[in-house]
Amino acid sequence: MSRASHCDHCTGSHTGRRSCLATATTKARGWLLIEHPGPWPDKIERIDGPAPVVAAIARASRARVRPQLIRRPGRRRAVPPMRVYVGGSLDGRVWLEERVLADPAELDALDETALAGVAAGRQPGFGELVAGGGGPARPFGTPLLLVCTHGKRNVCCAQHGAPLARELAARFDGLVWETSHVGGDRYAANLVCLPHGLYYGNLDPAEAESAVRAYLRGEVALKRLRGRAGMPEPAQAAEHHVRALTGALGVDSVSVESLTGTSPYEAVIDVEGTRYRAVVEEAEPVHECEPGCQENVRSYVVSGITLLNEAALV
Repeated sequence: MSRASHCDHCTGSHTGRRSCLATATTKARGWLLIEHPGPWPDKIERIDGPAPVVAAIARASRARVRPQLIRRPGRRRAVPPMRVYVGGSLDGRVWLEERVLADPAELDALDETALAGVAAGRQPGFGELVAGGGGPARPFGTPLLLVCTHGKRNVCCAQHGAPLARELAARFDGLVWETSHVGGDRYAANLVCLPHGLYYGNLDPAEAESAVRAYLRGEVALKRLRGRAGMPEPAQAAEHHVRALTGALGVDSVSVESLTGTSPYEAVIDVEGTRYRAVVEEAEPVHECEPGCQENVRSYVVSGITLLNEAALV
């Protein structure tokens, strides 16, 4: 199946008709973003670039830090100098460091020990702290807005992501980067807000702008929110429904204390000191793509939310 047919046959994709709830990557709590103008291969591990870049991507993957290639929307520029960001999006410990490299060999400072620390939520001191950890200017310092435009991975991301990246760059100059595959091609256009690792999908320009403005206020926008990176999918679903029920939109005002069971799951959610129990069930899978499609088609239903020690609310 060609990439073009993949995009054409994901029925309901990119229209907003399919829910993208609880589809953020579950594996990323640490990030390594490396500026690379492209071209990007289908998998960034196969990048034709300087040896230190290739080695840093491999080290990050082994350490369970998610490597991403990034570039500015529009006209490409040669590197170096190149911008590199290292970040963490663990609950309560979000941060983002930035460094401009004159030589890609400076990436060697992010060795296995440093990256293992990043995966555990520790700042490596690789660059200047620009978001989280007390960064100035905005609620979270200077965030990054990543729009997936990885056409070699899936043509949908180029078709839907590239125009969105240009639109957002016109409104939020300096914050927006194109990025390689973030997961969930069928939900293009995809946006990731760092340092918190918030994923949005099926975005049009107005919805994307609304999500970004909410983030700059320190809030989430529930419409088109896929979830938060690094959280199990049932926990993402539980958090979303508790937010919808309580109206709690502050990024840091809601946290998942625990997740137990296997469909039904039970999640305990804290909303600024008030605790809720949510029951989450995995729905029957929906097969809407052609055979061989590897995209996530699972979905989750929250069948009950209870204020702990009180009667059921829904």
